[in-house]
Amino acid sequence: MDRRHFLRFSGALCAASALPQAARAAQAPVSAGWRAFELTTYISVKDQGAHTRIWIPVPYATDTPYQRGAQTAWQVDGGGAARLTQAPGYGVQMLAVEWPDAQAQRAVTVTSRFQTRNRRVDLTQPPPADAERESPAALREYLKPTTLLPTDGIVKTTADRITRGHQGDLARARALYDWVVENTCRTASTRGCGVGDVRYMLTANDLNGKCADINSLFVALARASGIPARDAYGLRVADSELGYKSLGKAGDVTKAQHCRAEFYAAGYGWIPVDPADVRKVMLEEPPGELPLTDAKVRAARVMLFGAWEMNWVAYNHGHDVVLPGASHGPVPFLMYPNGETADGRLDSLDPDGFSYRLTSRPLSA
Repeated sequence: MDRRHFLRFSGALCAASALPQAARAAQAPVSAGWRAFELTTYISVKDQGAHTRIWIPVPYATDTPYQRGAQTAWQVDGGGAARLTQAPGYGVQMLAVEWPDAQAQRAVTVTSRFQTRNRRVDLTQPPPADAERESPAALREYLKPTTLLPTDGIVKTTADRITRGHQGDLARARALYDWVVENTCRTASTRGCGVGDVRYMLTANDLNGKCADINSLFVALARASGIPARDAYGLRVADSELGYKSLGKAGDVTKAQHCRAEFYAAGYGWIPVDPADVRKVMLEEPPGELPLTDAKVRAARVMLFGAWEMNWVAYNHGHDVVLPGASHGPVPFLMYPNGETADGRLDSLDPDGFSYRLTSRPLSA
């Protein structure tokens, strides 16, 4: 890894950083440069069932300080119809496509263009005067339990035990982050990004999985501690510029879905975190199976409490997502293309069987 590049991005993220004092003092703020990308999703329905419906996640419709300018276009073949729509609750945006009959050719191409820039909240400084403020109603929404993220029982008792003795939301969130990093394990055999069944994970003492498991655990524990928190579902769209081979993907990004997390602290606004990617670095960064004491792991652990490298596009924060017009019940989250025919729901975690491909490419900003 280019240490100078990493330091420019990560900054002095927290007073508890393991970096030497001289290195912290020399760090510069993150670059403010925007990068542009084009993401293309191509789906060809092979299932012969009639009444085919497909729901495709698309990037945030609302601009943020780290992602902006999302525009989505599409082309539908085979007599289908498509429309941009939202699921109720969290405002999850998607493209809904429907073919009333089984046609010889049922296909859709969706193209989204957007810009991103690296995101960092400097927690070593007092809260900035221009920090974004969230509405009380939104904060209440991100304290509520969901089907797979309860906030009572074993989740509450675990959160209370972890945060005991820590004062303030920042300190308590840091304690939760450290506990999740130190006690979970990324499991390569987990399908997709995992499910995020937090009560099961804690009750069975099975803290293994992938990003939707590990980061959902952080979110549920934070909500149980009275700290507004949310998952951010999205997709990696470029290689990491920080030297991490495991934390990026370019070109064919069909299987590059990634869930992140963030919590809210008064004065600072939403603070990005990603304990799951710390565990990914440990498992996958060459030569593999790195310990928590490894320099790359320590650097990632510092960076990912307060920063995201935005070689990733955010879709939504939704849980228990009701797919408009679906014959089946809600899905836990919308991060993959979903679909169904009269014969049943298509397997969103099997791109070959479902028959979809996602590709990304950089554009001139």
